Amino acid sequence: MIKKIAVSICLLISLVNYAQEGTASPYSFYGIGDVRFKGTAENRAMGGLSIFPDSIHLNLQNPASYSSLRYTTLTVGGAFSSTTLETETQREKAQRVTLDYFAVGLPMGKFGAAFGLMPYSSVGYKIRAQSTVGGINSNRQFTGTGGINRAFIGLSYLIAPKFSVGADVSYNFGRIETTSLQTVDGVQFASREENLSDIGGFNISAGLMYETKFNEKLNFFSGLSYSTESQLRSDNERTLAIVQVFVTGGQAVVDQNDPERSRTDLKIPSKLTFGAGIGEKTKWMVGAEVALQQGREQANRFDDIDNVEFENAIRYSVGGYYIPKFNSFSSYLSRVTYRGGLKHENTGLVFNNKSIFDTGVTAGLGLPVGGSLSNINIGFEYGKRGTVYGGLVRETYANVIIGLSLNDRWFVKRKYD
Repeated sequence: MIKKIAVSICLLISLVNYAQEGTASPYSFYGIGDVRFKGTAENRAMGGLSIFPDSIHLNLQNPASYSSLRYTTLTVGGAFSSTTLETETQREKAQRVTLDYFAVGLPMGKFGAAFGLMPYSSVGYKIRAQSTVGGINSNRQFTGTGGINRAFIGLSYLIAPKFSVGADVSYNFGRIETTSLQTVDGVQFASREENLSDIGGFNISAGLMYETKFNEKLNFFSGLSYSTESQLRSDNERTLAIVQVFVTGGQAVVDQNDPERSRTDLKIPSKLTFGAGIGEKTKWMVGAEVALQQGREQANRFDDIDNVEFENAIRYSVGGYYIPKFNSFSSYLSRVTYRGGLKHENTGLVFNNKSIFDTGVTAGLGLPVGGSLSNINIGFEYGKRGTVYGGLVRETYANVIIGLSLNDRWFVKRKYD
């Protein structure tokens, strides 16, 4: 027990550090960054579905699922992402490795509890742009790092054998740093703008899950979750400076003004997710889900961005899993869980009057570990976001997600001493 707790603390610290480099998307410049998927590798491999209760996997998307756990579950996951960024004239590639979530689920009879830490949003981009005005060439470099982390604790209760409810309380915190550097041909010095935002705030989410039988084998599942609109406080600091840029890439400050400080209230929009599915437990399951997010009132951290706005977002997901024979003694492949799914999303970001869409296909494997209930979950995701038209960027991404789910009975009273 002590070793597991020590490892858990180390993973929590590591997650905070890794969350600072969670994206390579230029769209992360806007709002609070690129909002990350809130879920485990197994959910992500099914197109993002969150409707299936599970006794050995922790469902982080719907807090009502915690009471389905029958074993103490420690889950941790990360991803390797390769992204191709394209415009009408340019093409670049970026890669990143992230630690995506860490959580612990505790069964307590009709109750279930969970706590953990995960990134909520990430900022990470490096952009270069050239322009010519009146025969004078200028170059601009934009960089951004940071993001928002989410620490949560939740509780679920099984009201009836078919019906459970639950709720999460989360604290969101983080820092975002962005820099803009402009050089002009023939001018010795460059101008630099640095922005720093410290962000924090609470939010609450709640969920319902319902399960019943059509007949002896076929089950019906449904789930609903709702995250309330919440407010984040952003303490901003902007510094303007004249700098000398060296050939090696280093910079020396020639002149710098006093930092300009401001406070912005940013909103995490409310989100409603609902879906349903059918299947045979421990054999197969298919389902569909819709997520609606009220995003019109979102805002950027600074008020001088005029080519971007936000709209209501919507995501459609279809997916499921198949297990040939979960209790097979002779064939390991028969005990493997095979997952797959599709997703299509209007992200809610509107750039140059064009909505940004994200479409992808997912697949995955759940690999049992030895003779225990623990397993390694591997997911694959391929998709595209944005477009090359209208001065925008199209991102073609290929992600490999790996999750570890450890299951054990932690709190068992000894019969013999």
